[in-house]
Amino acid sequence: MNMPASSSDPGAPTGAPAQTPVIEIRDLYKAYGEHEVLKGVGLVAPRGHVVSLIGSSGSGKSTLLRCCNLLEDSQKGDVIFEGEAVKWAGSGAGRRPADRAQVTRLRTNLSMVFQQFNLWSHLTVLQNVMEAPVTVLGRDPKATEDKARALLAKVGIGDKAEAWPAQLSGGQQQRAAIARALCMEPKALLLDEPTSALDPELQQEVVKVIKDLAAEHRTMLLVTHDMRLAADVSDHVVFLHHGRIEEEGPPSQIFGAPRTERLRQFLSAGNAH
Repeated sequence: MNMPASSSDPGAPTGAPAQTPVIEIRDLYKAYGEHEVLKGVGLVAPRGHVVSLIGSSGSGKSTLLRCCNLLEDSQKGDVIFEGEAVKWAGSGAGRRPADRAQVTRLRTNLSMVFQQFNLWSHLTVLQNVMEAPVTVLGRDPKATEDKARALLAKVGIGDKAEAWPAQLSGGQQQRAAIARALCMEPKALLLDEPTSALDPELQQEVVKVIKDLAAEHRTMLLVTHDMRLAADVSDHVVFLHHGRIEEEGPPSQIFGAPRTERLRQFLSAGNAH
């Protein structure tokens, strides 16, 4: 992996040393009843790095992302954000975060971009981008509006600020969702299959935005089926298989010289496009 970006990079906090990972997962287990989805998974997302999660459907990629953002409770293991471990109460299937205030505080620093956009249909695009910073973080509405308009321009839809989500194409809606995530000024972006619900020509609009963010050294965890995107933007790639990390490394190794037979089969089965 490349050296972590300095704390002067966009999204870098002022209170944590540059070498402290933004996200660290240690020995994480997650099951739904008898079905084990994650079986002792660990990863590190250093500041300014893009870590991509690849693997077949059902391998645990999206579940791992949701556990990072505490949208799902895990049964065992550690979730650590900028050196601060999530506090847990109970064990096994009864384990829950012990400090809801901590969960809220950590989650506001981890913005999630979902596969299906999740824009609020009753708000304009601009209002969608402004809503959480103003209502959740209590930020100044005028300053937030200025920032929101700048972010919409950044992702190429500045002219759609007053439009309703239903008036946008899927690619435009996903770019609005990315602008909304960025307006929270998160320490990391979590992107769950951000292009898979889009037609191929619309995918490229979103891919360009993600590449631009990677070039700015934004810390990102990216779940994707787009191997070209993973190869282009990642500092580190994690291949999940049946809830375990089968192989991980830099893109040059994962896509150019895979070491395990399972990864070779995955890439040869039409996943390397």
